[in-house]
Formats: sequence, C-alpha cells, structure tokens
Amino acid sequence: MAGVAGVALLLMISAMIYSAESSVDHGKEVYAAQKCSMCHSVAGAGNKAHPLDGIGSKMNADELKKFITNPKETKPNISMRAYSNLPGKDLDDLVAYLESLKN
Repeated sequence: MAGVAGVALLLMISAMIYSAESSVDHGKEVYAAQKCSMCHSVAGAGNKAHPLDGIGSKMNADELKKFITNPKETKPNISMRAYSNLPGKDLDDLVAYLESLKN
C-alpha cells in the first residue's frame, strides 16, 4: 500500500512540475505574441532600453499582474500601454514567465 501511495505522490509532483513548466513556456509565447520585445529585452534579445532580466526577483506575481494590466497606476508617467484585455490564462502564464526571470 505504501508503494502505491509513493507512486501516486510522485505522479502528482511530476504533474505539478510539468504544469509550471508549461505555464512558463506558454507565457514566453504570450510575450512573443504581444511583441513585448519591441520595448523590452530578455537575455539581451529585444529592445535593450527596458530589460526584464531579474524582474522575477524584484516583483511578485500580484505586482507584475497589476503592472501589466494597469501600468499607469504604478508609474503614472510610463508610456507602456495597459494589457487589461489579455485572457486570464495568458496573463497568468505571462506572469509565470516573468517570475521565472530571476537573474
């Protein structure tokens, strides 16, 4: 019985890891589809004026989500447009991708 429980636990953990990885991968696709690299860069790719490297260490998920959907609320003079119409999964996965950018 303990063996079955152990296998079940491993399967659950594997599914959670896969889900997190697929969220980050989809978030990277959202980043590309929304043409974020026109204004931002990651690992030197894109517009170097506003690098996002390390953003995952500077802002948490709620802060990132708020900034993406309503940037002027955080920084009134910013020229970034609001992405308030992104579908929920796209927004969540974009945030997951940005959170993965730790350094």
